[in-house]
Amino acid sequence: MATKGTVNVQTENIFPLIKKFLYSDHEIFLRELISNAVDATSKLKVLSQAGEAKGDLGSLLTEVILDADAGTLTVKDRGIGLTEEEIEKYINQIAFSGAEEFVKKYEGKEGAEQIIGHFGLGFYSAFMVSDKVQIRTLSFKEGAQAVQWESNGTPEYEITEIEKEERGTEIVLYIAEDSKEFLEKARVEGILNKYCKFLPVEIKFGTKTISEEDPSGEKDENGNAKRVDVEVDNIINNPQPAWVKSPSELKDEDYKGFYRELYPMSFEDPLFHIHLNVDYPFNLTGILYFPRLKENIEVQKNKIQLYSNQVFITDSVEEIVPEFLTLLHGVIDSPDIPLNVSRSYLQADGNVKKISSHITKKVADKLNGMFKNDREDFEAKWDDLKVFVEYGMLTEEKFYEKAEKFALLKNTKGECYTIEDYQEKIKAIQTDKDDKLVILYANSKDAHHQFIKGAEERGYDVLILDSPLTPHYIQKLESKLENVSFARVDSDTLDNLIKKDEEIPSKLSEEEKEKLKPVFEEVLNKEKFTIQLESMSETDPPIIITQPEFMRRMQEQQKMGGGNGMFGAFPEMYSVAVNVNHPVVGSILKKQKANKTKTAKQLTDLAMLSQGMLRGEELTEFINRSVDLMKS
Repeated sequence: MATKGTVNVQTENIFPLIKKFLYSDHEIFLRELISNAVDATSKLKVLSQAGEAKGDLGSLLTEVILDADAGTLTVKDRGIGLTEEEIEKYINQIAFSGAEEFVKKYEGKEGAEQIIGHFGLGFYSAFMVSDKVQIRTLSFKEGAQAVQWESNGTPEYEITEIEKEERGTEIVLYIAEDSKEFLEKARVEGILNKYCKFLPVEIKFGTKTISEEDPSGEKDENGNAKRVDVEVDNIINNPQPAWVKSPSELKDEDYKGFYRELYPMSFEDPLFHIHLNVDYPFNLTGILYFPRLKENIEVQKNKIQLYSNQVFITDSVEEIVPEFLTLLHGVIDSPDIPLNVSRSYLQADGNVKKISSHITKKVADKLNGMFKNDREDFEAKWDDLKVFVEYGMLTEEKFYEKAEKFALLKNTKGECYTIEDYQEKIKAIQTDKDDKLVILYANSKDAHHQFIKGAEERGYDVLILDSPLTPHYIQKLESKLENVSFARVDSDTLDNLIKKDEEIPSKLSEEEKEKLKPVFEEVLNKEKFTIQLESMSETDPPIIITQPEFMRRMQEQQKMGGGNGMFGAFPEMYSVAVNVNHPVVGSILKKQKANKTKTAKQLTDLAMLSQGMLRGEELTEFINRSVDLMKS
């Protein structure tokens, strides 16, 4: 006997609206239907353990069946099944009333697809891709009658009694003309791999051929066991991924193996991992990996996968974790994170905030523990960790408070110090006359070799700060550390970078200086270079070209998108320090005019060459002039 009815709904044409607004990505329907199948199977396990489901449960496999000829896609489970009364309640009343409420409230509103999670409409996602949907089901309850529910996408439905021997539910989708892509094996397989890779119940999608040893024990001509091709179920998921296991069950190789499972295209093992396992005051499991970070931060993002009860949701987790943690890789699984809701809702959600704070604390504690337990190993990993730590200190205040104890500074000799220890190390020699501690740094040991060598000859220490975040990071440290400034070693002469009370007297009179300055002004672009005559040691270079620290930092930050764009582009300007105490500079005044100019040009070009600033025609002229000078 068939029962016909109409879903109690007043909204006109509700199915087209569901199709349009339910989810922004129609492929989600398969995730929803398989999630429902897995839920039904999980419920059966619970009922069986409680003694409410009698007998042997048998196979609990969930199967996805593609029949391109018939134009159908079926999701079949062996879970609790449904009675006719339960179909009336859960399919015709609760879910559909939710659908009506959703459409009335959000029709035509931007982002409507993101708040669908409020209404529990997973089953109705089937109508986004189907002309007709059937539910064929047999409840686990003793004496239950199998029934079929059918609807062609209008509020009318029909329920009929059917013959069905196996407990569970089959959702049969008659795929619509505009959704034929979901009848392609590769397309369906791609969706299953994306959303269902770690579901807790085995998911079968067709069969596959594997090679195994011939059970007959036959040998080939080389004496090896013969192999035969065997057709087996194609199980597309791993129901027991590493993150659902206890850390005590796993070895380091298990964690690395799971990393390769998550990122099969990755050719490097991660540095280390953090296993998350919290059940109060919220539920959270997962494994986070520290990758070997490259210079391009953006490339590293969106590698954390978010799951809810092992169902993949998204790999865009900016609203779940602080921005700097998006550089990590791995999995977070929490049923307490609301799904398919707006970003503003996520940002305001109390559980999300708690989870975010917890992960930040766990990561900081892990790093601090590594630093304390094996500092040598931590220092060896520092070059791969520093971008992550700097990013965290820049963007998350709570992380900064913890990280300043283990964040390292590395000098040109490869020695590592905490921020506090480094200040103590250089305090005696690198404190200027105003009692300010000046920390000298270079971005490259090779590019700044001349300046580093000069500083070290004076007994100064120079850090190597070469991450893409350096301009922002040193600014942050300056704002936090008392009476400390950072200066790149080539941003001025050493005597100006670390001013002491004693001054080096000039070997030239004021009159001689007045005659000397125009000679250099003649060979340099006045708009780009500012000339300063300075009294330095005779062993210092005759000419030093520097770029003021502030100006260069602003340029670097602007390139990274963090500068003050409101002021426009910062001009390229340099200071030219002429060492009046250098013998070659002093000898210029004794030369004839042509030779004065030639010598000044040669000296400034040498200084520019040392900074990598001499190119094109100017470089060619310099080479030719150098050859001529060697001839004379």
